[in-house]
Amino acid sequence: MSKDYVDLEDLPGVGASTAEKLREAGFSTIESIAVASPSELSSAVEIGESTAAKIISAARKMADIGGFETGDRIFEKRKQVGKIKTGSDALNTLLGGGIETQAITEFYGEFGSGKTQICHQLAINVQLPEEEGGLAGSVIIIDTENTFRPERIKQIAENRGLDPEEILKNIHVARAYNSNHQILLVDNAMELANRLKEENNPVRLIVVDSLTAHFRAEYVGRGTLADRQQKLNRHLHDLLRFADLYNSAVVVTNQVQAKPDTFFGDPTKPIGGHILGHTATFRLYLRKGKGNLRIARLVDSPYLPEGEAVFAVTERGIEDK
Repeated sequence: MSKDYVDLEDLPGVGASTAEKLREAGFSTIESIAVASPSELSSAVEIGESTAAKIISAARKMADIGGFETGDRIFEKRKQVGKIKTGSDALNTLLGGGIETQAITEFYGEFGSGKTQICHQLAINVQLPEEEGGLAGSVIIIDTENTFRPERIKQIAENRGLDPEEILKNIHVARAYNSNHQILLVDNAMELANRLKEENNPVRLIVVDSLTAHFRAEYVGRGTLADRQQKLNRHLHDLLRFADLYNSAVVVTNQVQAKPDTFFGDPTKPIGGHILGHTATFRLYLRKGKGNLRIARLVDSPYLPEGEAVFAVTERGIEDK
């Protein structure tokens, strides 16, 4: 039997009741246990940290996760990274070919800068075959600001000669009503991804639009900043774990705030501070241009140079100007 389908009960120290608690807490695969921390597991299942550490250690051996690897093996694994085309050649070039799987890509900017439009476009493009710039997979969207519009998906799909009903069937949307619900939805997304994987319709993209809205609204004032950042950090690492386990792309949008003490340059900066700055793999700043034009600036990337791309938002979605 492949390691994807090893029963949790096969792990030492995991009986039927513990396995049931693990599944209820979102740890439904060996891999999800292997990448958990002992404190996380012990609090979820109400077992001691030493017992949790033994279970995690056994899961890592079964799943072949957590040891040292040579650079050439990592290079081979990097070949599995897929890229979703955005619809704009200029934006694809800026991103080194498209939105990467196994990574978090953050789009931040003011209202109307094109963040949600890009998310709608990617939700369609990820379903296309690889030769057409997609990954032949489905998408999960966590909608925190009620911005998902099936009408917009239908419009883009029809203008590109696609079947809107088929496209909409592969988009799974959940509305998050507060930050705790938003964090919980990532666990639910893992359960859905496991089910869709068995149905041969893997989740290759998860979108959070927007990542910071609830955190910003609920944690007001400097006194709450540490708690907010701790929860945001956990949420981001849950998303990174999802990206690694399912070879999915993670796309998050982010709001901006003005820095009134900035006298030179752009006074806007993204919400989320250093936690988000260090966790997001790619960061792009979007701003409005003339008419339907938008400008994307690549602010941070592990291997791509900074640069800018101009694209258009039209009835057909994201296009070159």
